Amino acid sequence: QVQLVESGGGLVQAGNSVRLSCVAARGTFSSNAMGWFRQAPGREREFVAVIHRSGTGTYYSDSVKGRFTISRDNAKGTGYLQMNNLKPEDTAVYYCAVSKLEAPSWESAYDYWGQGTQVTVSS
Repeated sequence: QVQLVESGGGLVQAGNSVRLSCVAARGTFSSNAMGWFRQAPGREREFVAVIHRSGTGTYYSDSVKGRFTISRDNAKGTGYLQMNNLKPEDTAVYYCAVSKLEAPSWESAYDYWGQGTQVTVSS
């Protein structure tokens, strides 16, 4: 079992940056792909980005491509989501999750989830 803890969220102005962290407090992190999802109020949770367990492959949703960067440090059991040029529509609860698949973009592929961290972008 893998226990994930996100941090780094908060209130930020549009155009600024935030880096989210996802620490594997328990379990094996390096053998899993890591993904980030988000859920805005009144909307379904959506895929944001995923990174292969080796860190060699990354994929992004069209809405964040070019602004967000996913990365990981397997030695530290930690994943990151660097979010630049934030927009009000990026406001959501952000979740990290891990999967035994290569680099999936669908929720059901993920086995363990963090509790989420709120990111609010003001205009």
